Amino acid sequence: MVLRPSPRPPAGGAPTVLKIVIAGGFGAGKTTAVGAVSEITPLSTEECLTEASADVDSLAGIEAKQTTTVAFDFGRLSLPDAPVPLELFLFGTPGQDRFVDLWYDLSRGAVGAVVLVDTRRLESSFTPVSFFEDVGLPFVVAVNQFDGAHRYHPEQVRTALELPASVPVVTCDARDPNHVAGVLLTLVGHAANNASTSRIGHAPTTTLQDA
Repeated sequence: MVLRPSPRPPAGGAPTVLKIVIAGGFGAGKTTAVGAVSEITPLSTEECLTEASADVDSLAGIEAKQTTTVAFDFGRLSLPDAPVPLELFLFGTPGQDRFVDLWYDLSRGAVGAVVLVDTRRLESSFTPVSFFEDVGLPFVVAVNQFDGAHRYHPEQVRTALELPASVPVVTCDARDPNHVAGVLLTLVGHAANNASTSRIGHAPTTTLQDA
Protein backbone atom coordinates (compact mmCIF):
# COMPACT_ATOMS: atom_id res chain seq x y z
CA MET A 1 0.00 0.00 0.00
CA VAL A 2 1.31 3.43 -0.95
CA LEU A 3 0.58 6.06 1.68
CA ARG A 4 -0.36 9.44 0.27
CA PRO A 5 -0.48 12.14 2.97
CA SER A 6 -3.12 14.83 2.75
CA PRO A 7 -3.28 18.10 4.71
CA ARG A 8 -7.10 17.94 4.81
CA PRO A 9 -9.08 16.12 7.52
CA PRO A 10 -11.46 13.39 6.36
CA ALA A 11 -15.03 14.35 5.53
CA GLY A 12 -16.36 12.15 8.34
CA GLY A 13 -14.85 14.22 11.10
CA ALA A 14 -11.64 15.52 12.60
CA PRO A 15 -8.68 13.12 12.73
CA THR A 16 -7.06 11.93 15.93
CA VAL A 17 -4.11 14.23 16.65
CA LEU A 18 -1.00 12.57 18.08
CA LYS A 19 2.42 13.85 19.02
CA ILE A 20 5.36 11.60 18.12
CA VAL A 21 9.03 11.96 18.99
CA ILE A 22 11.70 10.99 16.44
CA ALA A 23 14.87 10.21 18.37
CA GLY A 24 18.19 8.47 17.84
CA GLY A 25 21.91 8.99 18.03
CA PHE A 26 23.92 11.76 16.42
CA GLY A 27 23.62 11.41 12.63
CA ALA A 28 21.01 8.62 12.70
CA GLY A 29 18.74 10.39 10.18
CA LYS A 30 16.13 12.13 12.33
CA THR A 31 16.05 15.40 10.37
CA THR A 32 15.95 13.43 7.11
CA ALA A 33 13.00 11.32 8.30
CA VAL A 34 10.95 14.32 9.44
CA GLY A 35 11.69 16.18 6.21
CA ALA A 36 10.88 13.16 4.03
CA VAL A 37 7.41 12.56 5.41
CA SER A 38 6.22 16.03 6.44
CA GLU A 39 3.40 17.49 4.35
CA ILE A 40 4.43 20.99 5.42
CA THR A 41 7.81 22.64 5.07
CA PRO A 42 9.50 21.23 8.16
CA LEU A 43 10.87 23.45 10.87
CA SER A 44 14.56 22.69 11.24
CA THR A 45 17.10 24.03 13.70
CA GLU A 46 20.20 22.68 12.00
CA GLU A 47 23.48 24.50 12.40
CA CYS A 48 26.87 23.90 10.81
CA LEU A 49 29.30 21.77 12.75
CA THR A 50 32.33 23.70 13.95
CA GLU A 51 35.80 22.84 15.16
CA ALA A 52 34.63 23.61 18.69
CA SER A 53 32.38 20.51 18.64
CA ALA A 54 35.02 18.18 17.24
CA ASP A 55 36.01 16.83 20.66
CA VAL A 56 32.43 16.01 21.72
CA ASP A 57 30.65 15.10 18.46
CA SER A 58 32.51 12.20 16.87
CA LEU A 59 32.08 11.94 13.10
CA ALA A 60 33.49 8.41 12.91
CA GLY A 61 31.47 6.63 10.26
CA ILE A 62 29.59 9.80 9.22
CA GLU A 63 32.47 11.95 8.04
CA ALA A 64 30.32 13.69 5.40
CA LYS A 65 27.95 15.13 8.02
CA GLN A 66 28.20 18.94 8.10
CA THR A 67 25.22 20.06 10.22
CA THR A 68 23.48 19.07 13.44
CA THR A 69 20.13 19.78 15.09
CA VAL A 70 20.52 22.11 18.08
CA ALA A 71 16.89 22.30 19.29
CA PHE A 72 14.36 20.17 17.42
CA ASP A 73 12.80 19.42 14.04
CA PHE A 74 9.06 19.70 13.49
CA GLY A 75 6.83 18.28 10.79
CA ARG A 76 3.23 17.18 10.28
CA LEU A 77 1.71 14.18 8.53
CA SER A 78 -1.99 13.52 7.90
CA LEU A 79 -3.09 9.92 7.27
CA PRO A 80 -6.80 10.08 6.42
CA ASP A 81 -6.80 6.52 5.04
CA ALA A 82 -5.43 4.90 8.21
CA PRO A 83 -7.84 2.61 10.14
CA VAL A 84 -8.43 5.65 12.36
CA PRO A 85 -7.78 8.95 10.51
CA LEU A 86 -4.65 10.48 12.02
CA GLU A 87 -2.82 13.78 12.12
CA LEU A 88 0.71 13.25 13.40
CA PHE A 89 2.84 16.04 14.82
CA LEU A 90 6.49 14.99 14.58
CA PHE A 91 9.23 16.31 16.86
CA GLY A 92 12.81 15.32 16.02
CA THR A 93 15.28 15.49 18.89
CA PRO A 94 18.94 16.50 18.82
CA GLY A 95 20.98 13.33 18.98
CA GLN A 96 23.80 14.16 21.37
CA ASP A 97 23.58 12.89 24.95
CA ARG A 98 24.11 16.41 26.32
CA PHE A 99 20.61 17.33 25.11
CA VAL A 100 18.85 14.71 27.27
CA ASP A 101 17.13 17.43 29.34
CA LEU A 102 15.51 18.68 26.13
CA TRP A 103 14.34 15.17 25.33
CA TYR A 104 12.16 15.30 28.46
CA ASP A 105 10.48 18.49 27.24
CA LEU A 106 9.92 17.17 23.72
CA SER A 107 8.47 13.91 25.06
CA ARG A 108 5.74 15.55 27.13
CA GLY A 109 2.35 14.72 25.67
CA ALA A 110 3.78 12.28 23.13
CA VAL A 111 1.98 9.04 22.30
CA GLY A 112 5.33 7.36 21.69
CA ALA A 113 8.73 7.58 20.02
CA VAL A 114 10.66 6.21 17.08
CA VAL A 115 14.32 5.49 17.80
CA LEU A 116 16.29 5.61 14.55
CA VAL A 117 19.34 3.35 14.61
CA ASP A 118 22.51 3.60 12.53
CA THR A 119 24.21 0.19 12.63
CA ARG A 120 27.53 1.83 11.74
CA ARG A 121 27.39 3.62 15.11
CA LEU A 122 25.20 1.29 17.16
CA GLU A 123 26.63 2.50 20.46
CA SER A 124 24.92 5.86 19.95
CA SER A 125 21.52 4.14 20.19
CA PHE A 126 21.84 2.94 23.78
CA THR A 127 21.15 6.33 25.37
CA PRO A 128 17.85 7.05 23.53
CA VAL A 129 16.68 3.46 24.07
CA SER A 130 17.43 3.70 27.79
CA PHE A 131 15.77 7.11 27.98
CA PHE A 132 12.41 5.91 26.67
CA GLU A 133 12.60 2.75 28.76
CA ASP A 134 13.20 4.89 31.86
CA VAL A 135 10.35 7.37 31.20
CA GLY A 136 7.97 4.57 30.22
CA LEU A 137 7.09 5.97 26.80
CA PRO A 138 6.23 3.32 24.17
CA PHE A 139 8.79 3.24 21.36
CA VAL A 140 9.78 1.31 18.28
CA VAL A 141 13.27 0.89 16.85
CA ALA A 142 13.73 1.66 13.15
CA VAL A 143 17.03 0.59 11.60
CA ASN A 144 17.94 3.24 9.04
CA GLN A 145 19.56 1.41 6.13
CA PHE A 146 22.31 3.78 5.05
CA ASP A 147 23.98 3.29 1.68
CA GLY A 148 27.01 1.08 2.05
CA ALA A 149 26.15 -0.05 5.57
CA HIS A 150 26.00 -3.76 6.38
CA ARG A 151 22.45 -5.12 6.47
CA TYR A 152 21.52 -6.80 9.75
CA HIS A 153 18.36 -8.75 10.48
CA PRO A 154 16.09 -6.86 12.90
CA GLU A 155 16.46 -9.65 15.45
CA GLN A 156 20.23 -9.19 15.40
CA VAL A 157 19.71 -5.51 16.20
CA ARG A 158 17.26 -6.46 18.97
CA THR A 159 19.86 -8.73 20.53
CA ALA A 160 22.64 -6.14 20.25
CA LEU A 161 20.49 -3.47 21.91
CA GLU A 162 19.10 -5.93 24.50
CA LEU A 163 15.52 -5.06 23.60
CA PRO A 164 12.58 -7.07 24.93
CA ALA A 165 10.38 -8.95 22.49
CA SER A 166 7.60 -6.40 23.11
CA VAL A 167 9.52 -3.60 21.33
CA PRO A 168 8.99 -3.66 17.54
CA VAL A 169 12.19 -3.53 15.46
CA VAL A 170 11.80 -2.65 11.78
CA THR A 171 14.01 -1.49 8.91
CA CYS A 172 13.53 1.66 6.86
CA ASP A 173 15.11 4.18 4.54
CA ALA A 174 14.66 7.55 6.27
CA ARG A 175 14.68 9.25 2.84
CA ASP A 176 11.58 7.36 1.70
CA PRO A 177 8.24 8.93 2.76
CA ASN A 178 6.40 5.60 2.56
CA HIS A 179 9.01 3.86 4.69
CA VAL A 180 8.82 6.57 7.35
CA ALA A 181 5.01 6.61 7.29
CA GLY A 182 5.02 2.84 7.77
CA VAL A 183 7.28 3.17 10.80
CA LEU A 184 4.98 5.81 12.28
CA LEU A 185 1.94 3.56 11.83
CA THR A 186 3.85 0.73 13.51
CA LEU A 187 4.49 3.03 16.47
CA VAL A 188 0.84 4.14 16.68
CA GLY A 189 -0.29 0.51 16.69
CA HIS A 190 2.30 -0.39 19.32
CA ALA A 191 1.30 2.53 21.54
CA ALA A 192 -2.37 1.65 21.19
CA ASN A 193 -1.62 -1.88 22.39
CA ASN A 194 0.54 -0.67 25.26
CA ALA A 195 -1.54 -0.31 28.40
CA SER A 196 1.12 1.35 30.55
CA THR A 197 1.17 5.05 31.38
CA SER A 198 4.43 6.91 30.83
CA ARG A 199 6.24 8.18 33.89
CA ILE A 200 6.20 11.72 32.55
CA GLY A 201 2.52 11.83 33.33
CA HIS A 202 0.69 11.03 30.11
CA ALA A 203 -1.18 7.96 28.91
CA PRO A 204 -0.54 6.51 25.42
CA THR A 205 -3.77 8.18 24.20
CA THR A 206 -2.56 11.67 25.11
CA THR A 207 -2.84 14.30 22.39
CA LEU A 208 -1.10 17.63 21.98
CA GLN A 209 -3.38 19.56 24.32
CA ASP A 210 -0.79 19.41 27.12
CA ALA A 211 2.33 19.72 24.96
